[in-house]
Amino acid sequence: QVHLVESGGGLVQAGGSLRLSCAASGGTSSNYYMAWFRQAPGKEREFVATISGIITFTRYADSVKGRFTISRDYAKKTVYLQMDSLKPEDTGLYFCAAALLDWASTSESDYDYWGQGTRVTVSS
Repeated sequence: QVHLVESGGGLVQAGGSLRLSCAASGGTSSNYYMAWFRQAPGKEREFVATISGIITFTRYADSVKGRFTISRDYAKKTVYLQMDSLKPEDTGLYFCAAALLDWASTSESDYDYWGQGTRVTVSS
């Protein structure tokens, strides 16, 4: 069982930056794929980014490529999402997710463990 806790959300102006953190505990998380998803008000949850466990490999949604960077600190069992050049459409509840996978899945149904989310609001 893996327990995930997100932090770092907040209110920021368009063009600003935030760094989200996801701390994992309760299981062997270093070989898990770790991902970020987000859910905007009134919309379905969507994939943002994922990072592999064994060999660092990353994958991003087209909407965030070049602006967001996912990384992980194995010693701290923490995954980060650095978000730069934020836009109002990046507003939403950001979730961390984890799974033992062999591929960089963008589907939320493939992820077994989820955090409670941290809210990001980008004002125009």
